[in-house]
Amino acid sequence: MSNVAVVYHSGYGHTKKQAEAVAAGAESVAGTKVLLISVDEAAGQAAALDAADAIIFGSPTYMGSVSGPFKTWMDATSQTWYARGWKDKLAAGFTNSASQSGDKLNSLIQLAIFAAQHGMLWVGLDLLPGNNNSKGSVNDLNRLGSFLGAMAQSNADQGPEDGPIASDLETAKHLGRRVAEQAALRAKAKRELVDA
Repeated sequence: MSNVAVVYHSGYGHTKKQAEAVAAGAESVAGTKVLLISVDEAAGQAAALDAADAIIFGSPTYMGSVSGPFKTWMDATSQTWYARGWKDKLAAGFTNSASQSGDKLNSLIQLAIFAAQHGMLWVGLDLLPGNNNSKGSVNDLNRLGSFLGAMAQSNADQGPEDGPIASDLETAKHLGRRVAEQAALRAKAKRELVDA
């Protein structure tokens, strides 16, 4: 059994939908328990985060970086940081914005640096870029071409019922599954060391 936590902020519901897809991907791995936590609840879930084998961070990209509420929570983890409470846990990230680029890469870099400061081990997206040749389409996984984490795009004038599109949600599921698979492998290796 491994525990995967997905901590996210969603201003309008689009990133929540992406977070739910990440969680669904993680849950598809046998023996994985997933906890989906909004940043509003994260302070009260500190013990669950400390017990997690992996934490996947998700935030919309606002003005080229993670949202204010997500950054506030990041800053509030300083005691955990000082105590090295998340050291050697797996980490990954995802983000959503209205624009195709929207400087989403900067948000993923911000999340990866946050994880690195906590001593965590970052899991990137192992998919080749989609939709980057004449035979590609918006239906390709990783259509926005990210390696650091899962990116999604949702139109600014549409609600979460219309975005992110299916391929972005499938990409998010893939990331969640990848992290959960790695967490399961690490849990198995730890058990084998104990039994040896």
